[in-house]
Amino acid sequence: MARSKFENGSAPNRRAVLTAALGATALTAVGATRAFARAPVRNVVLVHGAWADGSCWTEVILRLQAAGYTVTAVQNPLTSLADDVAATRRALALQDGPTVLVGHSWGGVVISEAGVDPKVTALVYVAARAPDAGENFNALAATYPTTPVRAGVVTVDGFSRLTEDAFLKHFAGDVPAARARVLYAAQQPIAATLFASKTTVAAWRTKPSYYAVSANDETTAPDLERFLAKRMKATTVELPSSHVSMISHPQAIVDLIEQAAKAGG
Repeated sequence: MARSKFENGSAPNRRAVLTAALGATALTAVGATRAFARAPVRNVVLVHGAWADGSCWTEVILRLQAAGYTVTAVQNPLTSLADDVAATRRALALQDGPTVLVGHSWGGVVISEAGVDPKVTALVYVAARAPDAGENFNALAATYPTTPVRAGVVTVDGFSRLTEDAFLKHFAGDVPAARARVLYAAQQPIAATLFASKTTVAAWRTKPSYYAVSANDETTAPDLERFLAKRMKATTVELPSSHVSMISHPQAIVDLIEQAAKAGG
């Protein structure tokens, strides 16, 4: 009976053929693993900032859901950094896989702390604070011009909120007045000590980061936002927006989130 070429070959030749076959299989497996790792992320967790609640993400949520994403909006208590981070970690624990973590304004501090979670593949900052570990962010912000919204901060019994005039003119200045008044009604007061909090880590130092600068921001100085984006080497877009670009320019924010998601896990 005729023998196969493999059987007729010498031992060294048979070993070479087997080694090549095993190598090809290994390369295929590695390639498949890499392809899986780079698959688009389908989960998004949204973290709101001060003087707001999770409803500020409504227009972003609608668009992300229509595109097939699973979206969770955190409801921050705004009582302390620890409390807000705990709320965000609970939301991350519910995700079934890789997740893009998004923070607006004060929410940027929260995602800088909570973003080290292994499920988080990328961070998206929207007109957001982005402190380094242990940094006195108030001192950093003080090196930039004081924004008009600060004159409208009112503190009662240890909690601060914005006056209606400051909210409509300087916080949500490019949002239609009727919509801005709804947002004003839903604003959550913050602990007066909240902004003095310091993070223990800076997740943006180890995770891919994206930043949406609001060029017309009267709550956080635009030049401070540009500095933060540059410091973290973020993929950056600049929008002709007030502080609440996720409301006045929701599609641009969705596009940035999708860019982060499509970069893969």
